[in-house]
Amino acid sequence: MIDEREKPVLAALAALGIEYERFSHPAAPTMEACAAVAETAGAEHCKNIFLTNKRKTIFYLAMIGAEKRFITSDISKQLGVPRLSFADESLLFEKLGLLPGAITVTGLLNDAEHAVRVAVDRDILKNERMLIHPNVNTASLCVKTADVLRFLDALGYEPALIGVSDFEK
Repeated sequence: MIDEREKPVLAALAALGIEYERFSHPAAPTMEACAAVAETAGAEHCKNIFLTNKRKTIFYLAMIGAEKRFITSDISKQLGVPRLSFADESLLFEKLGLLPGAITVTGLLNDAEHAVRVAVDRDILKNERMLIHPNVNTASLCVKTADVLRFLDALGYEPALIGVSDFEK
C-alpha cells in the first residue's frame, strides 16, 4: 500500500518521466536495515545526512556512499561552512517535512523556501542505480543515478560535489 507521503514523490517522478521500481518493506531507518532491501533490489541506498551550521542558518542534505565514514570536519571544510553538525529532528521536519530514519533527496520537494543545499559524494555518481526512500522508510525506489541528478536539477538544486573517504579496514 502506498503511504500518502509518497504520492507527491511518485507524481513528481512521473511528471519528469523518471522510471523507478518500488519496493515495500518493513521500516528501514538505519543503513543496516537498508542493506537488507539492497539485496532484493540490486542497488544500494546512500547515507542521507541532514546538517546545519552552529547558528542554524545554513542547511545541507549530504548524500554519501553507504560504506563511507562521515567526518563532519572534512565535509565542513569541503563545503566552506564552519562547524556543520547533525540538525535536530524539529529542523528536519520544518525544512523537509521528514522524520528521522527517512531522510531522503525526495524531501526536497517540501523545501518551498529552497533553504537546503545539497552535497553529493562523487563516488555515488559511479553507480548506475540507487535506492531512495519516497519520503517514508517503509518503501524504497530503485532509480537511475542520472535521474536523481535530473530530479535535483528540475527542483532547482545544483549539488556540491564532495569526496568522502572509505572506512579504514
